[in-house]
Amino acid sequence: MELTLLFAPLVGSLLCGFGWKIIGENAACVIATMGLFLSAILSWVVFLTFDGVTETVPIFKFIESGTLSTDWSIRLDRLTAIMLIVITTVSSLVHLYSFGYMAHDEHFGDGVSYKPRFFAYLSFFTFAMLMLVTSDNLIQMFFGWEGVGVASYLLIGFYYKKPSANAAAIKAFVVNRVGDFGFALGIFAIYLMFDSVEFSVIFADVPQYADETISFLWRDWAALEIIAFLLFIGAMGKSAQLFLHTWLPDAMEGPTPVSALIHAATMVTAGVFLVCRMSPIMEFAPSAMLFVTILGATTAFVAATIGLVQTDIKRVIAYSTMSQLGYMFVAAGVGAYSVAMFHLFTHAFFKAMLFLGAGSVIHAMHHEQDMRNYGGLRKKIPYTFWAMMIGTLAITGVGIPLTGWIGFAGFASKDAVIESAFAAGNGYAFWLLVIAALFTSFYSWRLMYLTFYGTTRGNKHTHEHAHESPMVMLLPLGVLALGSVFAGAIWYSSFFGKTNEVIKFFGGQYEAPAEELKNAVAERSPKASELKYVMESQPGEAAIYIAPENTVLHEAHYVPKWVKLSPFAAMLIGFFFAWLFYIKNPSLPGRLAANQRHLYQFLLNKWYFDEIYNFIFVQPAKAIGRFLWKRGDGDVIDGGLNGLAMGIIPFFTRLAGRAQSGYIFTYAFAMVIGIAVLVTWMTMSGGAN
Repeated sequence: MELTLLFAPLVGSLLCGFGWKIIGENAACVIATMGLFLSAILSWVVFLTFDGVTETVPIFKFIESGTLSTDWSIRLDRLTAIMLIVITTVSSLVHLYSFGYMAHDEHFGDGVSYKPRFFAYLSFFTFAMLMLVTSDNLIQMFFGWEGVGVASYLLIGFYYKKPSANAAAIKAFVVNRVGDFGFALGIFAIYLMFDSVEFSVIFADVPQYADETISFLWRDWAALEIIAFLLFIGAMGKSAQLFLHTWLPDAMEGPTPVSALIHAATMVTAGVFLVCRMSPIMEFAPSAMLFVTILGATTAFVAATIGLVQTDIKRVIAYSTMSQLGYMFVAAGVGAYSVAMFHLFTHAFFKAMLFLGAGSVIHAMHHEQDMRNYGGLRKKIPYTFWAMMIGTLAITGVGIPLTGWIGFAGFASKDAVIESAFAAGNGYAFWLLVIAALFTSFYSWRLMYLTFYGTTRGNKHTHEHAHESPMVMLLPLGVLALGSVFAGAIWYSSFFGKTNEVIKFFGGQYEAPAEELKNAVAERSPKASELKYVMESQPGEAAIYIAPENTVLHEAHYVPKWVKLSPFAAMLIGFFFAWLFYIKNPSLPGRLAANQRHLYQFLLNKWYFDEIYNFIFVQPAKAIGRFLWKRGDGDVIDGGLNGLAMGIIPFFTRLAGRAQSGYIFTYAFAMVIGIAVLVTWMTMSGGAN
């Protein structure tokens, strides 16, 4: 079953990419889609029947060189099972949605067959992602990691005749190479220390290397801290964290189904999965984990501020993705790995639905993406409106306060992240996440009001001919709506319930704390820090590892009520101001932007990260390239060769030509000269003795 689940997308990709001329375009695309639905069904079977015990399914020998031995195997544990259903569910629905969205794509009018190529890329992307999450060692994971990068390059640049799409694809590829270089260095460091890249070996040996150091430059560094930091650099690139995030909004140049697949549930969550997978190392690297927390919180805040003023409907949702990824890293950074996976799980449903809903709006508006040209569409496309309404309620965190789980999916998981940050004692992360929740509510409702409410704006003809999407596009929205509503409530206890429930769900062993320590935690007394529980006897026996001194998961349930209410209050404030600005008094946004012109331009230009990087990296790189081209290649290489070709070589050619005159005395003279030189050399060197 596991092999079928893994290789069905690959078979579909190969058939669609190379066999469509034989079996036909539609048949190839249908087969690829059926392969994804088969993988999705099997993934749900695995997830619902999994008993929590880690299993390894060997496939074949992969690489053997000296002490390096890696098999291509499937590591099946709770982390893998969660990622399997997230990836295959979203991907299968995206495949189905694409039949409608790409049916009348106007970017290809030259008779070139693009449909099989698009579906082949989608299936290959899914296979690479499955390779990543099922890997049993770091080499196999890196193989899938780079496969995802290649597939994303092909999908983002799918409209290859658009210069902006080509530029976005190259940008995504280059920026991710920076993160991937850090990931590769982390793998090298792990192999140097553990003499293995197998997860089972690494995790079992982690405790004995807790005090090891690595000498680099001017000092000795804690080895596990360096390894954790390097691994997170890789995660930063894939998951678009601050400083390596600039590729994410530009990736919107790809078709909307690509945006849903890459930015909702698959590629961008790979970094979160990596940090959670490597939890046995992360637990022994507190400084690196603090860095993860701080950067995650800052990313959530920065992305939310940029999302406030964007006008492209897809870019607003893209920055929302970047912000929500920051939430996930905060949870992982404070040691609440199950909470990070919880938000990853729920986020996949409502974010995929928001992207596909945005695609339905774009489809209805004849590929218009500027929200300033929308308005009043809720009666034109009612099913899309209600789908996006559910997604908005989920991402903004609408629910019943203090219940923890009675609400939409985002209510349960986002609150769990914020409560975990407070329980960990990180006030910086807590307050930035609360502020980001307020901004998220504002720009999410702003999107809804500009798109579906108010008066119609923009092209009148486009509005008059706006129509609901076909059923093949609406059906995936309905399925994702179910997940957006119920996923948080159904699996709340498994991800963020009682500590023993969460630990057992992820395959660990639980040692209940003493009764007096339970009471101490409930009362938030100083003795609460003495709480002890173990997830397992050794790191690596379960999907995630929580050190005995890590009590964040337990203490998060006993935070003050005002902490539990803070994200709900932030959601209400954001909702109110969005209503005030875009329903009650629509002139307010323009007046505020005029009064705060510098701040507005700062946010509209995305904190000027692109301009700064262009000045620091891009322009110097181009200058070096021009210098090597003009001076190195042009003057030195071409100039030198041309000089040889036009000066020195003709001189010796003429000289050689004169020596071959055909006269006997010329050759006799040359022989005499040669004998004289030979005798002189032998005399001088002593050869005549």
